[in-house]
Amino acid sequence: MYKLLLTLLLILSAVIIIAVFMQPQKNPSSNVFDSSGSEALFERTKARGFEAFMQRLTAILVFFWLAIALALVVLSSK
Repeated sequence: MYKLLLTLLLILSAVIIIAVFMQPQKNPSSNVFDSSGSEALFERTKARGFEAFMQRLTAILVFFWLAIALALVVLSSK
């Protein structure tokens, strides 16, 4: 059981990294402290379409990653 969970954790880690890199960039400006990027820093826009899907998918994957990591901690302490 421990090895299966560890394998799932490693696979899920790779999938989370891919999901994070697939998310669209929110601010195209590389410097948020210049005059053009300061307005975008505090602007709250609701994610729609692909961006919203990727945010939800990443949150779900991280939840499962944390649950598996917690299960591994419990199993390793016994």
